[in-house]
Amino acid sequence: MTTIADRVRELRLAAGLSQTALAGSAFSPSYISLIEAGHREPTDAALAVLATRLGTTLEYLKHGEDGPNEARTRLELSLARLDLTNGDAASARKRLATVDLSSVTSSLRVEALELVARCHEMLGELEEAAAILEPLLQEERARGHHLEAARLANALVVSYLESGDLHRSIEVGEAELAELVADDLSGTDEHLRLGSTVLWGYVERGDLLYATHRAAELIRLAESLGSARGRGSVYWNAALVAQERRDYALAQRYTERALALLSEGEADRDLPRLRLNYAWLLLRSEPPEPRAALDQIELSAKALEVLGSLVELAQMDVETSRAYLFLDALTESERYARNAIERLGNASRLESAVAHLALGDVLHAQGRTQEASNAYQWAADMLGMMQASRASASAWRELGDRYRAHGEVDAAVRAYDHALLEAGFRVSIPLTVGLQTWVS
Repeated sequence: MTTIADRVRELRLAAGLSQTALAGSAFSPSYISLIEAGHREPTDAALAVLATRLGTTLEYLKHGEDGPNEARTRLELSLARLDLTNGDAASARKRLATVDLSSVTSSLRVEALELVARCHEMLGELEEAAAILEPLLQEERARGHHLEAARLANALVVSYLESGDLHRSIEVGEAELAELVADDLSGTDEHLRLGSTVLWGYVERGDLLYATHRAAELIRLAESLGSARGRGSVYWNAALVAQERRDYALAQRYTERALALLSEGEADRDLPRLRLNYAWLLLRSEPPEPRAALDQIELSAKALEVLGSLVELAQMDVETSRAYLFLDALTESERYARNAIERLGNASRLESAVAHLALGDVLHAQGRTQEASNAYQWAADMLGMMQASRASASAWRELGDRYRAHGEVDAAVRAYDHALLEAGFRVSIPLTVGLQTWVS
């Protein structure tokens, strides 16, 4: 059984302290040696001093994980995870709000707060998730816990990406990648997963050439050093880079490779998310494969309903709607497009605009042209409130294509102009007042 002696020694070594450093001016090094050898039973007062220096609690040094506060907190965390497994992030967040984290060990506190951030992310509260993860990341960096920091950085990069703050997402990711390289942790799963996630920030920012170069580097590193999981993560994100370059054949090959690698491990959130992305690719292949896409969505649906975020669930509905549209199952297509819109509500999100594009497509296929036009206009209004990015430029381009196909030339020109502006192409010659009005 683990004793006070064991816990003091383990925490001291984990903190990188010598017995002399731990003793400080309050104790002698020989006293610390006697405690760690089990020859001296320290008083509560002495344990309190040691706990402060070791970044833990008096209760943990005395009782370990069996202490009342630790045990109670671990129970609540287990119950919160069960809530998440059942798809109830709101209940998990409410349960975690009752936990007193001031009386538990720092490692358990980090674990609990990371879980709270996960709840916020699943509920679409990305700013709240980032506000929790930022200080946690700084704490783990200060302690020199680089692998734990990389895990937190990965979650933080995702939150910033989904909220549209591309600059901060790349800044956070690159800073932590530099720490991992400096600590000789290149090729670890944490390094590969974080590096792969940062790739997407460059893609969203429009740095496709650099993202392609980095993807090739990560693939070489993953194949020489990475585990199946780390390699799967790299191939997945390399597929996303190829996808943005419209090289769908290469993206499909990378995705199939990633699926094979990630299927080797334990089932988790990554595999269903990857299947959803594969469905996206199948709907954009030449020719589209809607039935194969629906098969992939069906394989991922149950897990995403439990583990997926609000955005991922809406994306699943949108791709299902598109698949049914290809199959001319218009009633089903409309139902799933409206499901996506209902999930997202009126939040100013790119995904909301994309969902309205999908709804407009099926309404137009049904001959409900005015309703389709209203859906497209809603998407345009939403895009007008979004921060400029490659993704929003792509959405404007898609909207322009719809307007052009439906004969609405002026609206198509305005959408294409927005796409060019958001991609960084500004007007380079003076325009007449009439033309400025036309494209504004």
